[in-house]
Amino acid sequence: MRWLKALSASEQVALLFVVLFGFLMLLTIGLFLNSLREREDDDARRASELAWERVRRDLRAAWIGGCMFWVAWISGPLGATLLFALFSFLALREFITLVHTQRSDHRTLIVAFFVLLPVQYMICGTRFFDLFTVFLPVYGFLALPIVSAFADDPRQYLERNAKIQWGVMVCVYGLSHAPALLLLDFPGYTGRGAFLLFFLVMVVASSQIAQEIATRTLRRRPVARRISRSFSMRAWWIGTLTGSLAGGLLFWITPFKAGQALGMAFLTAAAAGFGGLVMKALKKDAGVRYWGNRSSITGAVGLLDRIAVLCFAAPVFFHSARWYFQLPLGYR
Repeated sequence: MRWLKALSASEQVALLFVVLFGFLMLLTIGLFLNSLREREDDDARRASELAWERVRRDLRAAWIGGCMFWVAWISGPLGATLLFALFSFLALREFITLVHTQRSDHRTLIVAFFVLLPVQYMICGTRFFDLFTVFLPVYGFLALPIVSAFADDPRQYLERNAKIQWGVMVCVYGLSHAPALLLLDFPGYTGRGAFLLFFLVMVVASSQIAQEIATRTLRRRPVARRISRSFSMRAWWIGTLTGSLAGGLLFWITPFKAGQALGMAFLTAAAAGFGGLVMKALKKDAGVRYWGNRSSITGAVGLLDRIAVLCFAAPVFFHSARWYFQLPLGYR
């Protein structure tokens, strides 16, 4: 621990990526060796093919996420902000394509994509966190129905605007809090914002994996059967507590003490779990099984499925940390 603390901020973050990519490489090698063994045994291959397919998909997503995380770090705060802005654009396009908008919504969508989205990330990059917090929930949500009203189409006016507003809320507002973590200025923690983003991702990932395992192994008692037959409070509690434990163990890479990290991780994992249920409800309403059903149209193969829980967890973690440590709202 003393050796780690003696390293500079850049050296600590570089060591983090060495450990992360080394761990992913070991998992990849293990999965490859397992696939070779299954090829020799056709019965074993057929029995476990479906089970291992999800593992392969999650591992590919982990590699992509790790590489994007690395690119965000080496490109600095500005590059990270632009990178997440691109993710928001692709995720919002995927969302809007699948919720069936109308021709009269085109001007509203132009404002959402080419005005609200870039302005939100510009505010994030300049650290005006007071305006960053309220720009979309207040000004954006008021502007969108005004623009929609000028289209002179009252048919399903409330429903059409609610769809667009929810897409902006999840894909833009929620996700924009991830790069904002890189810009938080904790006393004595300058230059280590990448650890906060890593903390967020690890807490969310561990909670979701634990919840998935609990869902598959425990008897299901769904609380919203028509939305999800797999979501249960027992699985949610297991996932939330696992994420909390992971956050508590990672306290040393954050400005938090062990108890503070445990509390922050609990709130973050809880929000991620409930966010997954909300996104399932939105998918049921859209009539799709997963957001990548029409990848040839959206151009983003299930991107929203991979970042949906992060869109709910990131703002909870960001504002909880900023409020608890009484960090300044505006730029300084």
